[in-house]
Amino acid sequence: MNKLFENALEALQGLESGMTVMVGGFGLVGAPLTLIEALCETGADNLTIISNNLGEPGGKGLSKLLALGRIRKAIGSYFTSNPEVAAARERGELEIQLLPQGTLAEAIRAGGAGIGGFFTPVGAGTLLAEGKEQRVIDGRLHVLEAPLKADFALVRARSADRYGSLAFEKTQNNFNAAMSMAGRVTVAEVDEILEVGDLAPERIDVPHLFVQRLTPARIRIEDVKTVAEMLG
Repeated sequence: MNKLFENALEALQGLESGMTVMVGGFGLVGAPLTLIEALCETGADNLTIISNNLGEPGGKGLSKLLALGRIRKAIGSYFTSNPEVAAARERGELEIQLLPQGTLAEAIRAGGAGIGGFFTPVGAGTLLAEGKEQRVIDGRLHVLEAPLKADFALVRARSADRYGSLAFEKTQNNFNAAMSMAGRVTVAEVDEILEVGDLAPERIDVPHLFVQRLTPARIRIEDVKTVAEMLG
């Protein structure tokens, strides 16, 4: 089965308005910048985005999708890095679900592992726990958190073989591996695509069974400022 799409926009076929989309990375670091640009071109709107944060000011990364008015709801933990997110929320244009960062990571992992939920003491007894089940475990209050899954997961990897096995490098490990397993359709942009057998088994972080599509990474973090300026 050929999973390689040379055109990132074609790799997103089937991504429609109203869907939930996971986007890996931490801000711009380790983010699938090529796929984010393609996502902006799809025209899909009313999206729920699950990501640690929504890019950086000035149309960088997911911030461009926000500026286009395509995001209805954002689920993440570090939105304060982009003042445009707070402004959109204040205008009533964006709904935000805030999760502690460790809880966010575990909820994504639980979604990929098929776990129905988990109890954590983080956030228990605070505003973040409103409307959620809470119980005392080992003498400490815990809150029940639901798993997170998505229609599409967009991730960035250093290497992949043509079957879709992924290997991450350094900060690419931020959310990308967990999200790869929590999407109904996982699309990975990669720096290098290898033949089957050329990726050493001990280097594989995500098996090919979780990855449906691959596309070459054509935008790097050092190019984002230039790309954002060119695209307005």
